[in-house]
Amino acid sequence: MTYPDNTPSIDDMLNLPAGELAQLPVELLVALQAELDHAAKQLKAASAKCNSALEVRYATRAAEARRACGKDTGTVRLVDGDYTVVADLPKRVDWDQAKLAQIAVNIADSGEDPAEFIDTKLSVSERKYGALPEAWRKGFEPARTVKVGALKVTLEPNEAV
Repeated sequence: MTYPDNTPSIDDMLNLPAGELAQLPVELLVALQAELDHAAKQLKAASAKCNSALEVRYATRAAEARRACGKDTGTVRLVDGDYTVVADLPKRVDWDQAKLAQIAVNIADSGEDPAEFIDTKLSVSERKYGALPEAWRKGFEPARTVKVGALKVTLEPNEAV
């Protein structure tokens, strides 16, 4: 699809009030949406490439600095010319839920409160909630809050066009 010649640029669009944008012909809105999608993909790819280059440049030095501090993860600061490079390697911990549940039982069996050591989050999937009998769903309702996300509007050509 070629963009109409009078399609506002992204810079033009940033300076137009939303009300004026809303009044543009739908063809221009479709063109703008396509241009923004393309720009977002380019920005994501460029960011990934830049991050990869920074990793190539600093990962080894950062790992050595972490090792010198006696840690495997976390933030270290490196100097590169007039700049301080902040290299953060976050720690991500996953827990085996079945094993953790058994540990909680063992703690409770020993007379201690597992809540002192283990955080528990209860939830019900929407699929399972929807499959409950009506009487059961009514029992769950006081514990259920529904929030909505932001509206996303996508313009697509009709199949018949």
